[in-house]
Amino acid sequence: MSRVPNPLRLIILSIGLGLARLGVIDRERAVQTTMLAWPRIVTGIARMSKSAVDVAMVGVAVGTSAVAGVGFAGPFWGLAFAIGGGVAGGTIALVSQRYGAEAADELGLAVRSSVVLVIVVSAPVAAVFWAFPYELISLLSNNESAIEYGARYLQVVAFGIPFAGLNLVGSRVLVGADDSYTAMQVRAGGAVANIGLNAVFIFGLEWGVAGAALGTVLSNVAVTATFAAGICAGRIPGIGAFPVRVDPFGAYLDGETLRDLVTIGLPVGGRNLVWTVAEFPMLGILDIFGENTVAAFVIARRIWGVMNAPGWGFGLASSSLVGQALGKNDEVTAKAYGRDIIRFAVATYVVSAILIALFAEQIVVLFAEDPTSAEIPIAIDLVYAACVAVVFQGVASAAAGPLDASGDTRVPFASQFLGMFCGSIPLAYLGATTGLGYWGLYLAFLAETTVPAAINYWRFRTDKWKAISQSYRPETTVADD
Repeated sequence: MSRVPNPLRLIILSIGLGLARLGVIDRERAVQTTMLAWPRIVTGIARMSKSAVDVAMVGVAVGTSAVAGVGFAGPFWGLAFAIGGGVAGGTIALVSQRYGAEAADELGLAVRSSVVLVIVVSAPVAAVFWAFPYELISLLSNNESAIEYGARYLQVVAFGIPFAGLNLVGSRVLVGADDSYTAMQVRAGGAVANIGLNAVFIFGLEWGVAGAALGTVLSNVAVTATFAAGICAGRIPGIGAFPVRVDPFGAYLDGETLRDLVTIGLPVGGRNLVWTVAEFPMLGILDIFGENTVAAFVIARRIWGVMNAPGWGFGLASSSLVGQALGKNDEVTAKAYGRDIIRFAVATYVVSAILIALFAEQIVVLFAEDPTSAEIPIAIDLVYAACVAVVFQGVASAAAGPLDASGDTRVPFASQFLGMFCGSIPLAYLGATTGLGYWGLYLAFLAETTVPAAINYWRFRTDKWKAISQSYRPETTVADD
């Protein structure tokens, strides 16, 4: 498979090779990690940029109330990624180990079972969101204008929830089989198409927030169709060969495989769900500050999403490379990959945070119709806080990678829960109700990342994840050298 030149790949590789020259990480592992991580980082940047552009388009076309409304709908849409991400967490663990062990039949069974599980879990959620959007958004605010915009967005975007979950599964199948480049082509292409559709629907047809939602739905449908065709056929014209080919007519319901997916994926989904669920009280707390603070927070979180893209790449690279090594019963190499990727991720996050901090003001003003809007200075300060906090997210994401690959997914879930509900939410509430003010929000960002970083890294250092992985390894394994 060809690899096109990419400036981001060169930047990440340069960081890795620089660390290798300093003796911080192994050179070969730096190269392998870069090759697997950079396409996923591009995908993350594309998707988060799409989300940021959505908010910017809505803000310019409709105004602050619409931005707040889309923000209120955000945690509901986030359930799609919590559900799909949970199943996909089980998928990448099973696929990477079976790919490393060359167990093709078991790999196919894991993929088909993942598809069934995503559909069964996400379809009822989509139905509820379509039927009761106004009632759901009303739980978060009494701002009638924002509620109206949020309900309109949620009702349309509900149709995309099952497809968003299937997209995550399709992506993890390829990443687990050592091919994040193809996954990047498909999902980043979908994100670019989403931006184009939104421009037509929001500005051309003047459909406002409903247009933004429809663009999201249609792009997710297209990406799902591409993954399905490519994985079933083994290739897609214009994209090339896929690393795996799965027979769509094989068995879909295997009790043991489904149990493994649920056992591994439930804590992963719970971890993803922590932030989604936490958004509900967080947005309620922000509503105490006022509409401008809600809009500022939504803007800052979109920028945070772009900054956090390296964590997706390094986390999934770690899951894939560690999982493949575990599939070969090579625990020494598995830990070496985990250790080096954590160091690599932190260095990359530092570079990302510095760049965003330098241009924070110029970036934030892109999200408003009026650069002098009241939410702009609030959002800028929140972005500065996010730049400090996001460095610790590098530790949390990269350290969770080996745990996910091994099936030791409960600890990352617990760490994220503690960070959000015992740190971030209480601090934000104190800011809204005491003299702490906006410092409560700044500290909330920091608590959200430092607690998971400390706990995930501690768990990685204990090596307990190696023993846990033995119960999930395929029956057919490659013998130790």
